[in-house]
Amino acid sequence: MTDHKEVVDVFTEGQLYSPVTEHEDGTVQVHLADTHPGRDDQEYLRRRGEIAGTALRWDRGHEPVPTITYTEDEHEVWRRVSDELAPLHELHAHPEYLAAKERLAPPVDHVPQLQEVSERLLPLTGWRYVCAPGLVPLRDFYADLGNQTFNSTQYLRHGAEPLYTPEPDIIHEVIGHGNQLASPRFAAITEAAGEASLRLETDEAMQFVADVFWFSIEFGVAYDGDDLKAYGAGILSSFGEIQEYSSMEIRDLDLAVMGTLNYDITKYQPVLFAAQSLGHLEDVVGGFFATVTDESAAALRSASMAG
Repeated sequence: MTDHKEVVDVFTEGQLYSPVTEHEDGTVQVHLADTHPGRDDQEYLRRRGEIAGTALRWDRGHEPVPTITYTEDEHEVWRRVSDELAPLHELHAHPEYLAAKERLAPPVDHVPQLQEVSERLLPLTGWRYVCAPGLVPLRDFYADLGNQTFNSTQYLRHGAEPLYTPEPDIIHEVIGHGNQLASPRFAAITEAAGEASLRLETDEAMQFVADVFWFSIEFGVAYDGDDLKAYGAGILSSFGEIQEYSSMEIRDLDLAVMGTLNYDITKYQPVLFAAQSLGHLEDVVGGFFATVTDESAAALRSASMAG
């Protein structure tokens, strides 16, 4: 059992997902940060606990992914964000992402069930979605990526601020990652990152891979000819960040720096790493994930420290 002090301490370290605790009476509590727009909304807190509890109780090996009965307010949040992001994708998303989005064709009028996402993805790239209450242990998350399985939350951001979320919700997981995974090229890079985790023994090497993943699959940009476009799920699911990424400090791909640069998950990313082309991304980042070892990750970390 995690006590409240331990939960609060997690936030001081910049927790990506809100901590979830299950109490002895079977109720589930999601601990939102003090700055979260739903922090004082008791109905939202109850709903978050309900959805997290569904994932916690799921018997992954023997049951289908649970279905969530979404409310009309939750569907409206999905519709609003889908409508607002669509024209921004046309302007800013990499053509590979746009083509994948067209193939996946996620619904815009309702929150999709994860099973629905899987049924659309499987014939395209072989990927499927499973549910998670929130944070998944790093090695478990990446091991699943290596098996073409994406752990996704099922809750939605607070309706008071539908265009903002301080934590990954199903909008991020599906509009960001789901569309991305409908591309065989992005899916292959993601799978390679997962497979890398199965080779690595040290926590330092595992974290290095996760940080390179952050600056590529999550917050990556790439040139399409002379135009800088976004392909990272974190950018393409964020109404604000998708309009700001091109004004950030844009650096060339540099694995040593990508694997060691400190970043604040609660703010727009001030430094982004651009591939010169999708082929360049596959060669550098995809090649790194495909070949990284504990020793090579340590050597890159040392090179960054020395530099």
